[in-house]
Amino acid sequence: MTNTSSPEGEIALIELLKKGDQAAYKHAVRLYTPGMLAVARFYHGNANAEDVVQDCWVTVIDAINKFEGRAGLKTWLHRIVANRAKNRLRTTNREVSTDFSETLDPELDSRYGSSGRWLKPPTLKTDESADQLLENDALKECLNQHLSRLPEAQRSALVLYETHHHKSDDICNILDISHSNLRVLIHRARQKIFLMVEHFQETGEC
Repeated sequence: MTNTSSPEGEIALIELLKKGDQAAYKHAVRLYTPGMLAVARFYHGNANAEDVVQDCWVTVIDAINKFEGRAGLKTWLHRIVANRAKNRLRTTNREVSTDFSETLDPELDSRYGSSGRWLKPPTLKTDESADQLLENDALKECLNQHLSRLPEAQRSALVLYETHHHKSDDICNILDISHSNLRVLIHRARQKIFLMVEHFQETGEC
C-alpha cells in the first residue's frame, strides 16, 4: 500500500479512494480512525464515538470525490467527524462539557511556554535516553492507563497535537475552541502525564 507519510503518498491514496479501491479504503480506515476517534471523543466521550466515526466513513465513500485538497486528508476527515459530532449534539440538545480552568500546579506551569511546549523538559532520573525509557513495557502500559483516564477534552487535544501533529489552528477549528482553551487543555493533560512519569521513575509503580 502507498506510503502516506509524504504529500505524494497522500495524493496517491486519495486518487485510489476516488477510484473506489477497496484496499485503499481499508488502509485509510486503519490509518486515520484513531485520530477520528480522538475528535469524536471530544464531543461525545467513549459512548458514541465509534458510532460517529463509522457513520463518517460511510459518508467518506461518496464525499471523497468532492475532496479538493484545500486541507490535508487527515484534517478533512477530522473536520467531517467534528461536524457530524456537533450535529448529533444539536439533535439531542446537548453541549460539550469541558473544564477550561486556568489553574495549574505552579511548579509545572513554569515549565511550559505560551505555545504549550516545554521550556524546561522533564529530567530523566536514569541513564536511559527518552526513547529507551519509552521502550519500557511497564511504563508504556502505565502511560496508556493514564491517557485513558484523562478527561476526554484533554485527551483529545493532547492526542491531536502530539500524536497526529495537527497545528494549533487546525485543532481549534476542528474542536471549535479558542487558542487559549486549547493551551489549557494541553497543559493540564501534560501536567498529569508528567506527574505519572515522575512517580514511575521514583517508585517503579504506576
